Amino acid sequence: MEKKKVLIVTQEMEPYTDLSIISNIARQLPQHIQENGMEIRVLMPRFGTINERRHRLHEVVRLSGMNIIVDDDDYPLIIKVASLPGARMQVYFLDNEEFFKRKRVFTDENDKPFEDNADRMIFFCKGVIETVRKFGWPPDIVHCHGWMTSLVPAYLRTAYKTDPLFENAKVVYSMYENTLETSFDDTFLEKASINNITPEELASYKGEGGITLHKGAVTNADGVIVASENITDDMKGLVSGLDKPVLDFQEGDNFLDGYMEFYNNLLAEAEV
Repeated sequence: MEKKKVLIVTQEMEPYTDLSIISNIARQLPQHIQENGMEIRVLMPRFGTINERRHRLHEVVRLSGMNIIVDDDDYPLIIKVASLPGARMQVYFLDNEEFFKRKRVFTDENDKPFEDNADRMIFFCKGVIETVRKFGWPPDIVHCHGWMTSLVPAYLRTAYKTDPLFENAKVVYSMYENTLETSFDDTFLEKASINNITPEELASYKGEGGITLHKGAVTNADGVIVASENITDDMKGLVSGLDKPVLDFQEGDNFLDGYMEFYNNLLAEAEV
């Protein structure tokens, strides 16, 4: 039987970044998946805080060279790779000097969110999909971790819904309490449009108070995991109203088994 393929898309991961619980989960989960017989690929941003020499990153020339359009401007996409310490696994890093060279991740030295965080997110989400297309590697599950990945579910369900690489993929979105959309302005939906998708088709990302990334992501995902123990009341409301599989927060050391069971149930539904 052919191994199931799982694509992990994350905004952070140990040992390269250590910003929140996302880093820890994104480190443990791929190895657990691989050890349980699935094939794995991991994609994340190459933030300037990541020491390339220490972690032995090097450019993958055959994957680099694409340009990603954000707000009518072209930005080169550079793909780098490193072997994950302690695991027989590679991590791919999406890089661009304009967006990721700086030595801070999401905020400046005064803890003010960068004005171009929305652009950086759009570049990353578009770049993820184009990178997987260049892999020629059809995932059975695409699991997104963190607000910076939250456009991926919509792109896969609209612009790429008939792409043979993605048409059978199940999209999972993990909800974490940290997010930065309060710093996004009204141009976000127009900037985020891709491949003739209109802002109206991304309307699920707009709420009463402005942009709501979690709302858009869970609307377009096939399954949702509550990954933070303490989520806001708004996030709880989003989850409670969903007519799709939801995995509640998993306490203790057995959360990885809970995630695997969730994957297997989604895959089983797809085969019915």
